[in-house]
Amino acid sequence: MFKVFSDLMRYNIEFAIGFFLFLFVFIFGALSFFSPVDPTQIYMLVPDIKPNAQYWFGTNSRGQDLFWQMTFAVRNSLLFGFTVAMMSRVLSLVIGLVSGYAGGWADRILMFVNDIFVSIPVFPILVLFFFVLRDDLTTLNLAILVALLGWAFDARLIRSMMLSLKHREFTQHAIFSGMPMHKIVLKEHLPYIMPIVFSTALANMIWSIGIEVTLAVLGFANISIPTFGTMLYWANNHSAMIAGIWWWILIPVVFIAMTFLGLYLLSVSLNEYIDPRQRLRRMGGGS
Repeated sequence: MFKVFSDLMRYNIEFAIGFFLFLFVFIFGALSFFSPVDPTQIYMLVPDIKPNAQYWFGTNSRGQDLFWQMTFAVRNSLLFGFTVAMMSRVLSLVIGLVSGYAGGWADRILMFVNDIFVSIPVFPILVLFFFVLRDDLTTLNLAILVALLGWAFDARLIRSMMLSLKHREFTQHAIFSGMPMHKIVLKEHLPYIMPIVFSTALANMIWSIGIEVTLAVLGFANISIPTFGTMLYWANNHSAMIAGIWWWILIPVVFIAMTFLGLYLLSVSLNEYIDPRQRLRRMGGGS
């Protein structure tokens, strides 16, 4: 794993940029654990102070220090994206592996279910759940719902890789040696699948955070919890741009852009590393 990381840092400038962008956002979010303020408290400071030496990001119309408010927003949004990515990776991995290796009726049933989830319109379903659950729609509940709706595309990708690995010579040797199915999948096939899992997890984080931002900006989320989306929701609710409180809009947008760009560059770099020809070309070993 360290060898892969060192190769990517050395030969892939996009990976290095994405890594340091995401590292900066991650460290900034970790500062929330040292926050001297409660992010749910309002009108504790003078509202609408421009960024200055005392309040680096200024204050908003709700009397909150935007620096510390932003640390909580970054932490909660990253945690939301990570939770969705991990839960949906488990679903896509299990379904993709079983479907691709087992084949037959198991493959047909699982891919039928997969196609149903691919065709489901995610956003209207999430809005419907918001009206059904209302106050019970916590960040964890929303993450579970998004994960249940966000695994299908990657499960089909993992299945296609399994169909290829299933007919490789080393798989046939493992079968003839008497190795059971679960050991073949876990020991022989999973190492080939994991790079795809990591790459799609990063892409899924981008997608899930984008979903959260969209829902929160429109008010279809728990707006009392600081996230990227709720920061923008309250700024829009207080007409920040019209009132000239530009920093209340600019700062969340900058952090959203850095997060998305960092995750995108990491995902693209891993996808390139997975392809041997692209990897050799990047390292100077190809024509």
